[in-house]
Amino acid sequence: MLPIFTGVTLYTRCIPEMVDFYSRHFGYAAFQRPGDRIVDLRPLGAGTAIRLHLATKGQKQGQVLVKLNFDVDNVSAFAHSAKERGLVFGPLHDGMGYVNANAKDPSGNSISISGRTSAAAQAAEFDVPYAPGQ
Repeated sequence: MLPIFTGVTLYTRCIPEMVDFYSRHFGYAAFQRPGDRIVDLRPLGAGTAIRLHLATKGQKQGQVLVKLNFDVDNVSAFAHSAKERGLVFGPLHDGMGYVNANAKDPSGNSISISGRTSAAAQAAEFDVPYAPGQ
């Protein structure tokens, strides 16, 4: 059996704010085992879990080499709705047949909303094997 990607761990100093952010804007529910310092954020439907872990003083929050990607059917409509709830995304970007937009969570982690998966599923030319150097 091959391993399955099941989640990402975000180190943060503001767990309550992160729980509120991902619950309010992306529909996650928070769970915590008694006595555990990790909070699991689980999507209400299909999707990947986010683990919130308390950051130590030496850990830098909001690493720029990590971005959490959320697929949505209509990026513009989702961004508009998110703005009404207090989350402002940057400009919409055209990415070879799909649209995406970026924002940051309360710990400074990059997040993206994108229609890439929907666009890729509908266009056969996106379904070609990777070939380095092409």
